This record gives sequence, C-alpha cells and structure tokens, in this order.
Amino acid sequence: MLSDVKVITNNPMTKEKIPEYFELEYIDGDVEEVFKRVRDYVHKGHTLLTHPLMSSVKPNETPYRTILISNKKNENVDFESLQIIEDSIASLLKFMKMFNCPDWNERIKKDFMIIDYDLINNVINK
Repeated sequence: MLSDVKVITNNPMTKEKIPEYFELEYIDGDVEEVFKRVRDYVHKGHTLLTHPLMSSVKPNETPYRTILISNKKNENVDFESLQIIEDSIASLLKFMKMFNCPDWNERIKKDFMIIDYDLINNVINK
C-alpha cells in the first residue's frame, strides 16, 4: 500500500472514501484546475506518483480527476514530473479546443466518479 502521499482531486467520491491517513486536497473546480494545482506542487518540489492521463477516458470527457503526488518535497524540481504535468495540461487544452466537457447527467457523472475513484483506489491498495 502506498503511504506518505498527497491526493489532489475534484472528485467528491474520492474526497468521501479515501482513507483519512492520506493528506487530501479537494479542488472545487474542473480537471484543468486539478492539473494546474498539481503543477504548482511539482514546481515546489513534489513528485508525480500517478500519471494525470491514466485512463482511456479523454481528459475533456470526464469532469473528475484524481492525482497522487509525493507528500514530501524535494530540494529540486523533478523535471520528469514537470514535463508530464505540462504535457497533460497541453493535451487537455488541445482536446478542450475541439470539445468542452459535456454537461453530463447525474447518472453519468456518478459513473465518472466511480471510474476515477476506482483507478486511484487500486493504486493506493496495490
């Protein structure tokens, strides 16, 4: 099981179900805001532990995203993490230019919550 991680999410299900011993930051915003918050942490020395685009769901199709980063800051920026989050933001913006995230009904939003939570839960309990 992973430990000493920070969970950054805009998924209400992740916020509700993630164990309390993980530090969690809930973003009341969209996927772009989650990505940019993660980028801010990477600039401060945190390392990505999960890929921001870790599913087959296009980033502009889902309203929810959860990302794990190191809780501990390094003295230097991890440039691999920085490249990954910058590329992920660019990919999201590219897709958003073509199609914004649809205004899904509540049933479909719940499905996206479950998909996102399940991906992170499997990583945490690995």
